[in-house]
Amino acid sequence: MALVDMSVVEQRYRAVLAVLAGGSVTEVAREVGVARQTLSGWVSRYRESGLGGLVDRSRRPRSSPTQMGAEVEVLVCELRRQHPRWGPVRLAHEVSRRGVGPAPSRMGVYRALVRHGLIEPGAGRRKRVFRRWQREASMELWQMDIIGGVFLADGREVKVVTGIDDHSRYCVIAKAVVRATGRAVCVAFAEALQAFGAPGEVLTDNGKQFTARFGHGGEVLFDRICRDNAIVHRLTQPRSPTTTGKVERFHLSLRRELLEEAGPFEDLVAVQAALDAWVAHYNTVRPHQSLDMAVPADRFTPVGAAERELLPLRLPAVLSVQPDPAPVAGEAVGEVAPGVPVQGHKSSDEGKGMAGRSTTDAAPVFRAGGPIEFDRVVPASGNLGVAGKQFWLGPARAGQVITLWADVDVIHLLVGGVRLKSLRSHLSTNDLARLLARGGRPAGPSPLPVAEDDAVVEVERTVNKYGMVSLAGRYLLAAEILGGRRVTIRIEENTLMFLDPDTRQLLRTRPNPLIWAKCLLLRGARPAGPSPTPARSPITVQRRASSCGVIVVARQSVSLGRLHAGQVVTVHVSDSTLTIDLDEGPRTVHRTTDLPVRNVKAARPRKASYVS
Repeated sequence: MALVDMSVVEQRYRAVLAVLAGGSVTEVAREVGVARQTLSGWVSRYRESGLGGLVDRSRRPRSSPTQMGAEVEVLVCELRRQHPRWGPVRLAHEVSRRGVGPAPSRMGVYRALVRHGLIEPGAGRRKRVFRRWQREASMELWQMDIIGGVFLADGREVKVVTGIDDHSRYCVIAKAVVRATGRAVCVAFAEALQAFGAPGEVLTDNGKQFTARFGHGGEVLFDRICRDNAIVHRLTQPRSPTTTGKVERFHLSLRRELLEEAGPFEDLVAVQAALDAWVAHYNTVRPHQSLDMAVPADRFTPVGAAERELLPLRLPAVLSVQPDPAPVAGEAVGEVAPGVPVQGHKSSDEGKGMAGRSTTDAAPVFRAGGPIEFDRVVPASGNLGVAGKQFWLGPARAGQVITLWADVDVIHLLVGGVRLKSLRSHLSTNDLARLLARGGRPAGPSPLPVAEDDAVVEVERTVNKYGMVSLAGRYLLAAEILGGRRVTIRIEENTLMFLDPDTRQLLRTRPNPLIWAKCLLLRGARPAGPSPTPARSPITVQRRASSCGVIVVARQSVSLGRLHAGQVVTVHVSDSTLTIDLDEGPRTVHRTTDLPVRNVKAARPRKASYVS
């Protein structure tokens, strides 16, 4: 029973007694400070019920015609239990779709969920206000991005290239790739252009797959596709994810409704099949709150056939390359090396004059990471630039045509077939593929001659902490990872080979910049032993997991989980796998890069700084 405020009842009782004693209702009401009608009501209630009639009565209405019906409330609660991520707006929409009436309001559904303990009432915090914007029609603007966190059964992480139409929220791109390289993103973009036509604009962040804005400058393949097809490429400001908020919100729905519930996938084909099924439901069945509970397919219209005939798509030839029917063992599924010829496919010039030509006379075939050749003209400054690096040749060679023979290990500069110099290569497999697409060609054999056995010497040296060794009064780079290690250096006329003194396994190969006559006079020089063998044993390194439980080995990120955040783990790096020693047992993942390991020890944790 509710507590009764006796002081209020006592004041009302005195006012009633004053009226019953002969006082005027108007004068007594003025003294008490209430309305005359209120005092008259007190007198009437006192005559009917005595002192108990002066207690406050309930103001609850006798009936509530707009109250949610029991049948509707039960349906709301059952839908919420079946779909815990549905909010009041979606639940009210689903109830109205089922024809159960009267349809409840959003706040009515919210109060019903609170009554039954299905949601916690909010604290009423103030939300940040963003300025919303949206294009007037479909195909005016696409938003594109890349999402990770999709894992295969073997531990590899798969990326998903995504894109949605700004006006209709229609998903136009959802393609799973092993590595989100610039070419893989452009292949997904090109497939969407062929399916729906070219949009007026494309909005992306500043990822290196989309732009070279914060790199070495120039034009990436994505920019080239946009330029060739009259598509305006817009970029967000740095650290402004709300600009591409629609595709970011699409990522949230994708994670909640598919990726978080699905376990590790068997392979890339299984990932793509799950994506296709979910995207079909998202585009045609799932209602969208920003579209007033319509589905994206209701508002999306692709480019018409007449407009496509007037403005046909122009796509680079490198994107039309398809993988061989039988991929080479060890190659990642879904990745196609640029420049790999299609088996069974002939160009318009192929097949002419091939009669009587043997297979040994055929042109070299380019494989991922294989050597290529390309020509460059030396500028007036004598400083030749290739893929972000400069090669000094001097103003005297200005105007000469230089042939560059390059792979991932070494670059040779030649004039008329004569080698000028050899330098360590800074090019990756993607750089080689890009140079091949811009006028390069598959290279023949290396211009370095093979040294005879009697023209090879060996010396013993210790690599300093910077990865350098001293030979003939010069410091030469061996490898940072060999710092502090004793090595055998096999010196040929054009090549330096760094070997393990005990096993004679090949550790590193570098071009020889020394004069051969000085090599024969080196301290401790001796005739060379048998030819080395490539190193096969794994390299053991240490890595410290980040706050998210991620380690990086040879520029490959491996997620160990937040359980291992801050821990130092041991990693055994081989040519094809990474084996990580964890408390619950070793974990092996497939290598996705072919870069060498440069650091052996784990990074030191940063010291916390305190401000007094």
